[in-house]
Amino acid sequence: MSADWSDMGWDAWRDLGTVRAKLAAGASPDADVHYGQTALQLAAERGSAEVVAALAARSADVDAVAEGRTALWCAVYADRADNARVLAEAGANPWRPMMNGWPPGRLALAGPTPDLFPRPDGEPGLTDEESAFVARARGLVAALADITDDGHSVTCVAGIDAAEAVRRLEATPATDEEVEDIYEDPFDDMDEILKVIGVTDVPGGCVVAQPWGYGADMPGVQKALSAGTRCYGLYANPKSGNQGSAAVDGDIVEWDTHPGGGDTDESEPAEEILRAYLLQGHAEAELCSRAGLLLADSRSITGTPDLWVKLPDGDHWS
Repeated sequence: MSADWSDMGWDAWRDLGTVRAKLAAGASPDADVHYGQTALQLAAERGSAEVVAALAARSADVDAVAEGRTALWCAVYADRADNARVLAEAGANPWRPMMNGWPPGRLALAGPTPDLFPRPDGEPGLTDEESAFVARARGLVAALADITDDGHSVTCVAGIDAAEAVRRLEATPATDEEVEDIYEDPFDDMDEILKVIGVTDVPGGCVVAQPWGYGADMPGVQKALSAGTRCYGLYANPKSGNQGSAAVDGDIVEWDTHPGGGDTDESEPAEEILRAYLLQGHAEAELCSRAGLLLADSRSITGTPDLWVKLPDGDHWS
């Protein structure tokens, strides 16, 4: 058995026998294993409570900070209440300041187990604004829960309605026959098919979407839509996963991002850390949240929109 963690796959962090053998061979729970994360942190996210307890018992400092966070924070962020309890029992401090005002105990208040840790006197709870943010995020997750397929694209636009979006895109109405033909064969003529998109009014702005391709997330589309405002989009690429983007006032400011990926660090604003936590694994909900849109269901993204329109001929990638 090797004395390091380099050969540990995701499931191995749940295998107590393997972890004990690694420890016996000299592997350290505090070793940097994956992009700054320690073995204890990875186990807190992925492993069983028994594995976390075994590693915590051998750790030089169960509350050590790596990449701006402790193993306890990682457990809370991954919604692993079982692992979080084990770490707290081993001495980890739920209220140790970190991650721009989100110590593990305070982050847990926004999650599915808000009573995970007793809150000491003087430790702040969620503000009214944060509580409202949590409620909106949960509403978006519930509304879009039935989006399980890929291959679609969407751009969430703040502050303009569907009619204004159509005007900015210089789009014209698509015929029922055109739309029916696409649904019958969505790969017949890709150049023409990518020009047909749906536009829907929603509270806070509008949604531009295409259930069968990347047309709604093309740079030219986002530049036109974002004049004087902002928009956030993605293409749910069947081959490589979600590819996100953003535009502000006619300029592409983000490209090939990973909405819903949960990536965050201590340099992020406090609101963005909370958003990443609440909406990890929910890419479309993150786009809506960032644009300030409130959707009641997924119709505007993968269903029948308010309007089917067709983009004009031209280069929509410039």
